[in-house]
Amino acid sequence: MDAPKPAPRTLYEKLWDAHVVAPLDADSALLHIDRQLLHEVSSPQAFAEIEGKGLAVARPAAHLGLADHAVPTRNRDRPIADPKARAQVALHAENCARHGIDYLSLDDARQGIVHIVGPEQGFTLPGITLVCGDSHTATHGAFGALAFGIGTSECACVLATGVLPQRKARTMAVELRGRLGDGVGAKDVILALIARIGASGAAGHAIEYRGAAVAAMSMEARMTLCNMSIEAGSRTGLIAPDATTLAYVEGRPRAPKGADWTRAAAYWRTLSTDAGAAFDRVETFDVSRLAPMVTWGTSPDQGIAIDAGIPAPATVKDRQALDYMGLTAGQRLAGTPIDAVFIGSCTNSRIEDLRAAAAVVRGRRVAAGVQALVVPGSGLIKRQAEEEGLDRVFTDAGFSWRDAGCSLCVAMNDDRLASGTRCASTSNRNFEGRQGAGARTHLMSPAMAAAAAVTGRIVDVRTLG
Repeated sequence: MDAPKPAPRTLYEKLWDAHVVAPLDADSALLHIDRQLLHEVSSPQAFAEIEGKGLAVARPAAHLGLADHAVPTRNRDRPIADPKARAQVALHAENCARHGIDYLSLDDARQGIVHIVGPEQGFTLPGITLVCGDSHTATHGAFGALAFGIGTSECACVLATGVLPQRKARTMAVELRGRLGDGVGAKDVILALIARIGASGAAGHAIEYRGAAVAAMSMEARMTLCNMSIEAGSRTGLIAPDATTLAYVEGRPRAPKGADWTRAAAYWRTLSTDAGAAFDRVETFDVSRLAPMVTWGTSPDQGIAIDAGIPAPATVKDRQALDYMGLTAGQRLAGTPIDAVFIGSCTNSRIEDLRAAAAVVRGRRVAAGVQALVVPGSGLIKRQAEEEGLDRVFTDAGFSWRDAGCSLCVAMNDDRLASGTRCASTSNRNFEGRQGAGARTHLMSPAMAAAAAVTGRIVDVRTLG
């Protein structure tokens, strides 16, 4: 008698099943964790916890340490001026060294934001489980990795044991159909999706992005898409590995080589949702008529197309957001003056993002009175941009060209805005005070931020020609 045919599974279910060490109950299991990224903000307590219990790091090679949140983005040849940040970065380096964990120091050309460097170095691979004490770890799901942000105690658990108890998520497919128009990119897609389903719209679900629009995206665009899954409430964003994925990964420093590559690539090609597999929820989204998106409020789901008006407040949260942002219902964001522009963050600081922004800036000048920063996501991206002459495009226009770091995405460093400053930002969160106490953040794509810089106001990049 033939063996029963296995039930079709989604990509998430395949990744989950491949990493279960032991079931805990009907909804939870102990998962094997392949790799962990460690940064200076969320890991010190984890190291202290395992050392306090007399434990060692189980697999030092499974971890990679970096400093990104607290680091300055200029004067890197000098000691960090902020004593708290200096101590934080130094402690992280000491913790990694003491436990035999590879650490990329600030003077290492590969240093940068964890979610940029992981893929860049081939530390991020399809089919693995990858965690980090940072909610934007969803970024790595763009490679078909089961990647999610964790808390400090969980960081300690992974350090000491290499496993983690987890509750299995429900599955959600986001079908992106159609073809993106000129001036519209992955940032606009994810902002539009979040605006549609809400900041908690995907809570408890693992999102798999699918469809023709996803297949046409570069790896940089896919990372932008998955990066902001958490802003819709999902800890995990996934895209099945394909030829685009493998072309990006092959040859990366930590990617498999030779026969190991052949075996790994063959396995990675099996990591797609089976025909007939059922998702708990499906959202279908035609992106062909999508316009550039801009947020008007203090939550990433408070966004509108650049040619739309701000909706009437439906909740107390909406009214408070309008008050904080100094805006009114019905107002169109196009034409709103801005004071600052930030092009950077783990969402939009890759070479493709810098090229898109430079294409808008080339031959133009930053508007009078506007403070404009470009912060590459890693030292390697900075070097590549300089080889392509992008740095000169930005500096000739009046931008400040910085070293890699989280910078104005999180304002835990010396890049922060004054109260009342209105900023066009390519980052991922527009919470009150995110870029500095009282600062007002409008999320948008790199091309839109560049257009805001050269006009001094929020503007539809498609109108600049």
